[in-house]
Amino acid sequence: MKRLLLLILVFSLLPACATSPTGRSQLMLISPESAIVQSKKAYLSTVDELNKQDKLVDDPKMVDRVATITGRLVTEAIRAYPGSGKWEWSVAIIDDPETVNAWCMAGGRMAVYTGLFEKLHLTDAEFAQIMGHEISHALANHTAERMSRAMATTLGVVAVGVMSDKPVVAMGGAAMAAKVALTLPNSRTAESEADQIGMELAVMAGYDPDAAVTLWQKMGAQGGSKPPEFLSTHPAPGNREAAMAAMIPGMRQLNPTGKLAAVHPVEIVR
Repeated sequence: MKRLLLLILVFSLLPACATSPTGRSQLMLISPESAIVQSKKAYLSTVDELNKQDKLVDDPKMVDRVATITGRLVTEAIRAYPGSGKWEWSVAIIDDPETVNAWCMAGGRMAVYTGLFEKLHLTDAEFAQIMGHEISHALANHTAERMSRAMATTLGVVAVGVMSDKPVVAMGGAAMAAKVALTLPNSRTAESEADQIGMELAVMAGYDPDAAVTLWQKMGAQGGSKPPEFLSTHPAPGNREAAMAAMIPGMRQLNPTGKLAAVHPVEIVR
């Protein structure tokens, strides 16, 4: 019976695969649709708490800048990935001058921290690179992939429990894995994938790809004893800047004239 249960767990993983936009094989035990549902719940809870703390920015100038740049990126995201046209695209601008970070959940729900602008003095093109990168994580189903990694770990823990006659321990491990699922960092491969797709989105939206290099130079300068949150959740190998610089000539061919994209409506959460 133990072996049968273990085989069921193992074989349940075999058909659960998908292919990313760059052709990479992905473990997908959680469907992208389920990831969107869970992300919406987490997002609404987070935004509600931020609102209670009066941490949501509604400064007209900041709102217009974020909505315009992000809206152009969303226009290109929908053009390249039509399914995302049904997403509830929104951005929460969080008043936190010490935090250098941004993120995008499955389903197009985003957040930007004011520390990005105050500490990095971002150009529009550099901000477009950041948001293009984050949007790419959602487009490439990286949230579902992270959740699936956590589930695979959970199944492994359950299997060990089955084989060792310790079901209580196994279930404890499964519960812990479920809690960690949505906070796991992306893999280095997923980060490289988002770098590429994000730069493509930014260029097609009309922003200079050179900003990808200047952005990471600014990020690197923010290191020291306490690196920006963006760096801690987006591991940057030593050759990342060089890899992105190498992509620039080809990226320019996607939009030689630098024509700005139309602005898709993006809700600014207030």
